[in-house]
Amino acid sequence: MPPASMREPLPLRIGIVDYGMGNTGSVASAIRYFGYVPEITGDPAVLAKADAIVLPGVGAFRQAMENLRSAGLDEALTEFVIERGKLFLGICLGMQLIAEDSAEFGATRGLAWIRGHVREIPEDEHFRVPHVGWSPVETTDHGMFHRIESGSSFYFDHSFHLECAAPLVVARAQHGTQLVAAVRFRNIFATQFHPEKSQRNGLKMIRNFLTYAEGGSSHAA
Repeated sequence: MPPASMREPLPLRIGIVDYGMGNTGSVASAIRYFGYVPEITGDPAVLAKADAIVLPGVGAFRQAMENLRSAGLDEALTEFVIERGKLFLGICLGMQLIAEDSAEFGATRGLAWIRGHVREIPEDEHFRVPHVGWSPVETTDHGMFHRIESGSSFYFDHSFHLECAAPLVVARAQHGTQLVAAVRFRNIFATQFHPEKSQRNGLKMIRNFLTYAEGGSSHAA
């Protein structure tokens, strides 16, 4: 069997949201590894036709929300993900944006898909902020981390973190304090770490997300 990257493109439609603040190219490359052709777009009409939506993000929460609102993407994404139930993956800032609000540069309202707040990581003499680099992630037994051993390391790059109710949390990391590393709520998946930069374990996690989008079929990473 040829490698995934050499197979014919698969019909699953993955929309990657382009709102001027995401490392969309890296995310698209990780998805292409499995034989899909993701579409990077800021057009709600295109995202409406996607089977699953990925919201990557790097940078400031306030600017991200301003960009989403100015493009009409805040309301469109809420319709697609919350009302229509499209499968969703938020990455790094993309995870924080689904919270109610953030304290970064003053209080800013988020998409409010889950109950939670984004706060600055506390800094001390042993743990500097931002939290950049590889950290082990303790996971619960969940399909999001299927075939990924708890304690495996993933790549982080952030100064703020999500605080939310424990039932939403499917993975945690330590950086001076315990941090939420991933959440799952119904059709919503989200990670604080960057799976697209986390080598083999990150590819496995992306494959698990694509498996959900496929409705249960699977291909090993």
